[in-house]
Amino acid sequence: MSRRNEAGRGPSRRSLLSRTVAVAAVAGLGLGAFTAAPAQAQTVNLLETGSSLLYPLFNLWVPVYTKANPHVRLTTQSTGSGTGISQAISGVAQIGASDAYLSDALMKQHAGMLNIPLAISSQMVNYNIPGLNGTHLKFSGPVLSGIYDGKITKWNDAAIEKLNPGVKLPDHAIVTVHRTDGSGDTFIFSQYLSFSTPAWQNAVGYGTTVSWPAAPGAIGAEGNPGMVNALKNNPYSIAYIGVSFRNAIEQNKLGEALLENRAGKFVALTVETANKAAAEMAAKTPKDERISLVFAPGADSYPIVNYEYAIVNSKQAKPAVAAELRKFFTWAISPKGGNAPHFMAAVAFVPLPASVSTLSAAQIAEIK
Repeated sequence: MSRRNEAGRGPSRRSLLSRTVAVAAVAGLGLGAFTAAPAQAQTVNLLETGSSLLYPLFNLWVPVYTKANPHVRLTTQSTGSGTGISQAISGVAQIGASDAYLSDALMKQHAGMLNIPLAISSQMVNYNIPGLNGTHLKFSGPVLSGIYDGKITKWNDAAIEKLNPGVKLPDHAIVTVHRTDGSGDTFIFSQYLSFSTPAWQNAVGYGTTVSWPAAPGAIGAEGNPGMVNALKNNPYSIAYIGVSFRNAIEQNKLGEALLENRAGKFVALTVETANKAAAEMAAKTPKDERISLVFAPGADSYPIVNYEYAIVNSKQAKPAVAAELRKFFTWAISPKGGNAPHFMAAVAFVPLPASVSTLSAAQIAEIK
């Protein structure tokens, strides 16, 4: 679903982190008033499917939440944002996890769908260059566009050398890795290329799927795990990977880039730079919360940051399901629940700003 076929296109282009830490003992922390389930509550089954970037966070949330609410059975599936969106719309899943908001066209076709931010994530650009994975190479949107459209084919191309003076880059072909499934990661990466490079916007655009140009030796992969494996197994490759997989990048000793932001600064992905970008866009977030945080203004803003969405139908077939969805999402966005620091740090996400959490709460209340 590219910009040209309207998938994932939103109303605006407006749009971690410290090292991933081990998950501490989370059971029982910060549940508060969200956990008081009736003694004989009827079992409610919920299915979450979609984003592989959001999947690790759901897998931290679910054991804690369901232990306190044993009448809820919440199943999680990592299928890609495109599948999450389609299954939420069709009713196969109650929760479609997505890094992308629904396009204007899809919102018009499917009245009542909600796009509820649950947290804030970001995306890395990673590479596997023998001898250089310990060096933080610099990349701009135009240079990455040139690499992914096949115009820049060698690591020692003059355009890459200009951004990285003094670095001995190899005279070797670049292997690009991209997602083959419908992916919110593709959505935000292609937004970065589109917002920073008019030629990419005009020729390719952005979406959960795009028509990738025929770059020599390009490799396709499914999900963030597939992207990590493809990068690891193919020397001289480059890929875009969600930050919740930073631990896998570090374990495999792969490289992580500094990216040029809208202010022309090359910044690392940290909690601080992700928060800077989110803070720039929080006040601009509309009531329906469909907005891109990519390429946010600000000298210290990291350029590929996004809301992680739950795509949900506001009109549920069963009142009990609607009630449990409201309760779960209310817990998920709370700083004493799912947005608590230990959950966010474990996947290198950052919590929702208070003003955005208020908007999400208003949308949650619409689920009936």
